Amino acid sequence: MNPLKKPSLKTAAVAIAGVCAFLNLYAPQPVLPLLAHVFGVSAGKISLIVSAATLGVALGAPFVGIIADRIGRKRVIVISLFGLGVSTMLTAVAPNLGLVIFFRFLTGIFTPGIIASILAYIAEEWESAGAAKTTARYVSATVLGGFIGRFLTGFLGEHGLWWVSFLVLGFATVIGAIAVQRWMPASRNFVRVPGWRKNLSGFVGHLRNPILISAYAVGFSVLFSLVGTFTYITFHLAGAPYFLSPAGQGMLFFVYLIGLVITPMSGPWIHKIGHNRVVPLAICCSIAGVLLTLAGPFILVIAGLALCCSGVFVCQAASSGYVGLCAKSSRSAATGLYVTFYYLGGCAGSTIPGIIWKDSGWTGCVAMIVCVQLVAGAISFFFWKPVARPSSLIERQG
Repeated sequence: MNPLKKPSLKTAAVAIAGVCAFLNLYAPQPVLPLLAHVFGVSAGKISLIVSAATLGVALGAPFVGIIADRIGRKRVIVISLFGLGVSTMLTAVAPNLGLVIFFRFLTGIFTPGIIASILAYIAEEWESAGAAKTTARYVSATVLGGFIGRFLTGFLGEHGLWWVSFLVLGFATVIGAIAVQRWMPASRNFVRVPGWRKNLSGFVGHLRNPILISAYAVGFSVLFSLVGTFTYITFHLAGAPYFLSPAGQGMLFFVYLIGLVITPMSGPWIHKIGHNRVVPLAICCSIAGVLLTLAGPFILVIAGLALCCSGVFVCQAASSGYVGLCAKSSRSAATGLYVTFYYLGGCAGSTIPGIIWKDSGWTGCVAMIVCVQLVAGAISFFFWKPVARPSSLIERQG
């Protein structure tokens, strides 16, 4: 192999892992109304297909970093990709809803092995300038993967082939795993961590830190709002007066591509005016977007979803960055806990609004989502304090 091509293949492997990590996680959202009809269950019960996966991510996130610290980043990434692909294909052939939910839970369990390990791999294997560019490419790949998964599922669901989409997505993930195995070089700068006790003690310490707890609460609220909005808006738009088909539901997620622009642009603003001021502003934007979905014209609903996405993406960038700055030690453990609370929010957001949906429909769901966002904005405004950015890479890594 030409040595000049190795860096590009390494970057391609990281991007492929990013696409595959989110190709499957939220893929069922556009076909939830269809699946509710297929399995003969309520909106709240069929949403367990989404919440099972996010619960798996939440439970696996704190521990996958510990495993990767012992056996290596690349090994965890590749194993997770193969597990993710196989569990997604098994979802397609599951004979009943119970097994579908179980395999979706397995999908969630394997996902954090990619998310956490890729970021650590980038930090270890690239110089600082290259690491920033590669991380940006990885984040863009995750957004693209999330869109492709939803779009494909919606398109195939239009023709009653929702199960085929899981086969295709799972197979694509396995192919991605093979590519990553071949193209991602073994870690050169990985240092094996022999013990578990330090990591576990770090978890306990962070859970006693009120500032970090407030950041975790905001992270919980961020994904609660996003998943709750995009899970139950599908049921709203499947009914009168829109009667949106599965393919149309898949097209909704074009608004997710705004994250490719908004997320990189938010960095300078967060640095300039502070995490504790950016989050309330972003939440105001998101609330305006969610409320706009109550308007009648479909174009205003789409505009509202775009505003909602924009606000949530900025909140996520600010809150996750705030955790890294506030944790004075064991930053990997602090980040792992943030991911746990973040995806617990997603699990709650795909489940709890279903209770409201049964009696109050989309209007009730919007009211709940707005209340959660107001709480998050208040927490960041009153409890977060301005923090200085660490002066060195060593300090950042803790």
